[in-house]
Amino acid sequence: MDVKNAQEQVDIWIKTHGVRYFNELTNMAQLTEEVGEVARIIARRYGEQSEKESDKGKDLGEELADVLFVVLCLANQTGVDLQDAFDKKLDIKTKRDHDRHQNNPKLK
Repeated sequence: MDVKNAQEQVDIWIKTHGVRYFNELTNMAQLTEEVGEVARIIARRYGEQSEKESDKGKDLGEELADVLFVVLCLANQTGVDLQDAFDKKLDIKTKRDHDRHQNNPKLK
């Protein structure tokens, strides 16, 4: 599924299963909460913190999908074509960073 299709699917879901989009500030708070859940899993599973027993069953993919869902909601309700924005950003990064990472001695 491409980003444009994902945006459409989220919009259909909101209209079918929800009442309406939460306002932008509520969705921003939700996004922050979801990113925090991703950070908790990463910090404990891949970082130096020990993983609590209650965190061991958490699914990183599910938490990342929660982040994506809220990002798609924010894009929809603010009129952002995320496919177009992503394509432009990837082009910018490709041109700007073409040799940057290959020439970074920290990555060798």
